[in-house]
Amino acid sequence: MRFTIVFKAIIEQNTPPTTEWRSRLDQLRAIRYFSKVVETESFTQAARAFNVPPSSLSRRVADLEKSLGATLLKRSTRIVKLTEVGQIYYNDIQGLLSQLDQINETVLSYQTTPMGRLRISSMVGFGERILLPLLDDFSALYPQVVLDVSLSDELSTLGRDDVDIAIRGGYAPNERVLAIRLMDNGFIPVASPGYLAQHGTPQCTTDLKQHSGLYFKTPTGPTPWLSNIAGQWHDVSGPAVAISNNGAWLAKKACHGEGILMSTRWALAPHIASGELRELNFEHELSINQNSDMAVYLLYQKQRYLVPKVKAAVDFLAERLKTKK
Repeated sequence: MRFTIVFKAIIEQNTPPTTEWRSRLDQLRAIRYFSKVVETESFTQAARAFNVPPSSLSRRVADLEKSLGATLLKRSTRIVKLTEVGQIYYNDIQGLLSQLDQINETVLSYQTTPMGRLRISSMVGFGERILLPLLDDFSALYPQVVLDVSLSDELSTLGRDDVDIAIRGGYAPNERVLAIRLMDNGFIPVASPGYLAQHGTPQCTTDLKQHSGLYFKTPTGPTPWLSNIAGQWHDVSGPAVAISNNGAWLAKKACHGEGILMSTRWALAPHIASGELRELNFEHELSINQNSDMAVYLLYQKQRYLVPKVKAAVDFLAERLKTKK
């Protein structure tokens, strides 16, 4: 029927405010007024429900009848009743009003309750060892959030990743995003007690040149061993016995005594705690690059923080990961 088509247009129309659009909004308001009049059988009570003058509400309903070319209500001094076509019209709009109320409730909930698909990108090793277990706890707290997690060591900008949150290791980013420093990401040298017993413990960083090396491979190549001696950086890398972007595999080989490994403290912590690996300490600074201030950063775009699911995830991860420093 014509009034159903008009009502659906009011719900589905998505245009900038215009005179026509404001007219449709007025019609929607009139439809709600009409429905309340039918429920209360009174213009006065309906007006009280909407906190508007009865004369204003009555005029809106009369305009609705005029636009439809039909009399919807029988008016008397004592009571208001539906006409035959008014009954048909009232029955027809109830489902649509209910649908609109549900849509409004969903939108309002979306603005306050974390829900929907949350896209997170993280480094592989960090994701597997630290992030994914935390996300299990996050899911328990926010069951209406659907996690979409990608693990990759490929470097790219937050925008190109098309994600809500990214976790990166390295230097403070110069992207136009907000960055929360989560923890140190500096590399430390380790070896197994067995390897040190067989090959000896290096006493200075230059001794490393004589030791077998297990090297982590980044998108730009294997990480070297660099030592800062008297203000000058020197490559003290030993001969490679294995190169991989799989930190867990390299750590396993180090535990088996196959060479010296430089990796992040957070990745090596369980092996050091168990005694499988021993941290090597030197007088001179040892790093994989000439910038020793490396960290793990949580990145997000400022405007996205206004979305409840993003805010909840940023706050949760920042709090939980900072405690792991």
